[in-house]
Amino acid sequence: MTNRKQIAAANWKMNLDLAQANSLLQEIASANLPMQANRIAIFAVPFPYLSIAKNILSSCTNYFIAAQDCSAHKEGAFTGEVSTAMLQSLGVDYVLVGHSERRAYHGENAKLLSEKINRAFEQNIQPIFCCGEPLEIREAGNEKSWVEQQIKEALFHLPEEKMKGFVIAYEPIWAIGTGKTASSDQAQEMHAHIRSVIAQQYGDSTANRISILYGGSVKAANAAEIFEKPDVDGGLVGGASLNAVEFGNIMQGLK
Repeated sequence: MTNRKQIAAANWKMNLDLAQANSLLQEIASANLPMQANRIAIFAVPFPYLSIAKNILSSCTNYFIAAQDCSAHKEGAFTGEVSTAMLQSLGVDYVLVGHSERRAYHGENAKLLSEKINRAFEQNIQPIFCCGEPLEIREAGNEKSWVEQQIKEALFHLPEEKMKGFVIAYEPIWAIGTGKTASSDQAQEMHAHIRSVIAQQYGDSTANRISILYGGSVKAANAAEIFEKPDVDGGLVGGASLNAVEFGNIMQGLK
């Protein structure tokens, strides 16, 4: 049995109006599913709902709030950006960095992502670093080297101390909304590779303390099978996290 944190992370993306968000949060809080010991739930809600989520879920044990992104700048004339200092002042615990949609639609590169990670740590916010390969890379058989490069370029400037307890989310982009499915064995293979990449740089002890989440269309129906794999430490959940019962079942699938 691993002592790594087992994490069910909800990524709401750009969904729900205020009334819908409030209703979903109230339903989640009312269920108040117990998250004992090394299990935690994280809710990455849109910026306008961070304070609401923090307030509503504050009575639930091991429930945390995440932002879906942050600025690489500390402060200044950056209209529309949100700094990690702002997030920290709201009591935000985690922040997604490098989600595949940010990379694809906003051209975010490794240099920018490494700066965002630095800003997050400055405010004692834990980054959840997202990585993963598109279909053409998977079909060419280059997925391991692709993900390895993403990790090295964005994370390997960090000292070992920052990597202890770090969170990485692996997103097989080719298996999200395409009709193609990644098997639990494929997930385990990549997660084991990611852990080995971290081990080569920081040692086995640090690598074995990193939580690696799977982000490829996780649903209640497949969560337990995926999560039982030895190097899979939970999931980064998209659409299924917009349903309180569905996400609750995913939370209960954690090992």
